[in-house]
Amino acid sequence: MNPETREKLMGVSVATLCSVLFKRGLRNQVIQGVHPLGWKGKNMVGPAFTLRYIPAREDRNPMSVFTDPEHPQRVAIETCPEGAVLVMDSRKQAMAASAGDILITRLMMRGGAGAVTDGGFRDAATIAELEMPAYHTRPSSPTNLTNNEAIALNEPIGCGDAPVFPGDIIVGDADCVIVIPADIADDCAEEAVQMTAYEDFVIEKVKAGTPIIGLYPRTKDEYLPEFEAWRKTNNR
Repeated sequence: MNPETREKLMGVSVATLCSVLFKRGLRNQVIQGVHPLGWKGKNMVGPAFTLRYIPAREDRNPMSVFTDPEHPQRVAIETCPEGAVLVMDSRKQAMAASAGDILITRLMMRGGAGAVTDGGFRDAATIAELEMPAYHTRPSSPTNLTNNEAIALNEPIGCGDAPVFPGDIIVGDADCVIVIPADIADDCAEEAVQMTAYEDFVIEKVKAGTPIIGLYPRTKDEYLPEFEAWRKTNNR
C-alpha cells in the first residue's frame, strides 16, 4: 500500500474512519465483535490477506492433515505478504481456535502487520505479549480441526459481518477493526487526518468550557480562524 497512506492511518481512530466511510455510503465496514489482545499503543494497518474456514467434517480433518505442506492454514502463515494483515473468516464462532501462538509468532517474524479473526485464538495470553497486533473475539483452546476446516486463501470473505476483499486496507485501534476498500483508501486516510485535527481542537475547546453547539459539527464560522491558528501552533 501507499506508504504515506499507511502513515496517515497509523494516527487516526476507527471511529473517525467510520464517519469518513459513512459519508461515502459505506455502513458495514467494522468487523463486529473483535477486540485487541494486549493493546500495543499503535494502530494495526495493512492490506488484507484472507483465509476462509468452513465447518469441519470429521473424515476430512484428523490431526494428520497438519502434516500436509499444502494445508491452507499453514500456507496462509507462510505466504501472507510482509506488511499485510491476515484476516480470517472463522464463521463468527470461537468453539475452536483460528490459530495459536506458534503460528501467529511465525506470521510476526515474517513481517506480518497483524492478524484478525472473528473467532478465537488459543494461547491468547502469549499472543497478547507479541509485538504484532492481533484481534479476536475471545480465547479458544481447541485446535481449529475440532470445528473448522481451512479451505481457501486470498478470496473475498466475511469477517465479523464485514465484507473483506483481498487488498482492502485493514485498520485496528484500541477499540476494534475497520475495512477500507482499497480504491478509496488514500482519500479516506487524508480526510481522516483532517477530521482528527479538528476533533483534537474540539476536545481542547470542550475541556476549556466551550459549548458543543456550533463547534461540533462546525456550523459557526467564528471557529474556523481559531482552528487554523491552532493548527499552525500545533503543527497540524
